[in-house]
Amino acid sequence: MEALPNEAKSIPHPMHRSASVAGQNHFAPSASLPHWVCDAVFYQVMPDRFCSGDDESPLSTPERVKRAPSSVTRCGGNLKGILRRLDYLQALGITALYFTPVFAAPSGHKYDTADYRSIDPSLGGEGDLALLVKNAHARGIRIILDAVFNHTGTEFFAFKDVCSRGEESPFRNWYFIHDFPVDPPSNPNYECWWGLGALPKLNTSNPEVRDYLYDVTRRWMQFGIDGWRLDVPNEVPQEFWTGWRHIVKRLRPDAYIVGEIWDDAADWLQGDLFDGVMNYPVRDACLKFFAKRTLKASGFDQVLARQRARYPHGSIYGLLNLLGSHDTERFLTACAGDTRALRLATLFLMTYPGAPMVYYGDEVGMQGAKDPGCRMPMVWDRGRQDTDLLGFFRDVIHLRRDHEVLRRGDFESVLCNDRTGVYVYRRTDSEHVALVVLHTGGRTARVDLSCTAPASGAWQQVWPLPAAATPHGDNADCVSLMTPCSIAPYEGRVFIGRRSL
Repeated sequence: MEALPNEAKSIPHPMHRSASVAGQNHFAPSASLPHWVCDAVFYQVMPDRFCSGDDESPLSTPERVKRAPSSVTRCGGNLKGILRRLDYLQALGITALYFTPVFAAPSGHKYDTADYRSIDPSLGGEGDLALLVKNAHARGIRIILDAVFNHTGTEFFAFKDVCSRGEESPFRNWYFIHDFPVDPPSNPNYECWWGLGALPKLNTSNPEVRDYLYDVTRRWMQFGIDGWRLDVPNEVPQEFWTGWRHIVKRLRPDAYIVGEIWDDAADWLQGDLFDGVMNYPVRDACLKFFAKRTLKASGFDQVLARQRARYPHGSIYGLLNLLGSHDTERFLTACAGDTRALRLATLFLMTYPGAPMVYYGDEVGMQGAKDPGCRMPMVWDRGRQDTDLLGFFRDVIHLRRDHEVLRRGDFESVLCNDRTGVYVYRRTDSEHVALVVLHTGGRTARVDLSCTAPASGAWQQVWPLPAAATPHGDNADCVSLMTPCSIAPYEGRVFIGRRSL
């Protein structure tokens, strides 16, 4: 797409419509995508850092908050603690939970698996997972577990056997050992993840390893979980994932498979591997547009358009859109504490195609640099929470949940203004049209929406709601878009009207 000038310009985006079928919605959700995903709002939890099931064991004491946890730190969170906070998550509007690893491992983060077949004792047991899944499902909340199949920890039985028995070990081909005896993790003579000796790489091309991990998958699927997030899957042969997907979908056709891919993921979204990926490219664009102000509206639009054009039709509805995770600096920290930028970026996330994900604590104003700073214990003390921000998150999540057009509608950008920092896009389904206006500029802008709104009858302003309106009611303002509207700096607005036939 050609670069836009620094003035406002309507953008037709003909690529948004199918050339083969007249009137076809080019970005209708893929038929292979689990039906519930594009309606979901995800919330990422690090179980050890979230909440304890013991009322006498708070995680976020002032002493603990002062220092970031190391990889070996145990903060005391567990599965019972997540169960205890399901009411909080339901009230927030969350409909799916993604847990970082819960299987037995010596670290606090659990990416160094010692036993794939058991829950880490610090987090609970099988009964706790089963009870959590049952109670979450009763609230309409789905559960996604983290699968770490590229590598194990050094305490995993097969690696320990190789270290003990050397070339005589029946598991010597489960790993990539350069020579024997096996050297200590401080000076590894074996393949490992990013050179970290504590994370020896599995040979997933070995049929024994493949069958073992497939069996592990079957075991945990029996607990009724709703899908898997896959750790560094691009470092595992795609043939492994093809077979693995077949097993998962045979056991549960609507299970969601989402991979941790940090860059272009088109090859992973062809329908034979993953349903979605963590959308780090859009996160990076949000950082530059909303937080750093190094990307203009037209540049932001081009990043989004390139991804939509590059990825298979309908796959964008299965992307896991995020502003932060356990592997990144918290977004509010990137914004230098400016909650206006976080709010506007979150409004974008909740009105863009794909499944939005909230990283635990972002909704109450937690900050933190990259690991370990971004992995601090959840703040439950109301006196240290940003309760206004929490209310914003609750309302903007329900905005998405209340309007199907914001979840499943077609997408089309209609206005970019690099001079004022205004970006406008349209979501359209068979009955409704939504207009989303985002303003990242430093001065109040007057925005003419009259030529961007193909709807009949009155429009409703559904965001922000007038003070007299209820958050999820029908008494939003009826407005006319025939005259320019004034938008304050870092303000967003959403209008919804009936689609013209």
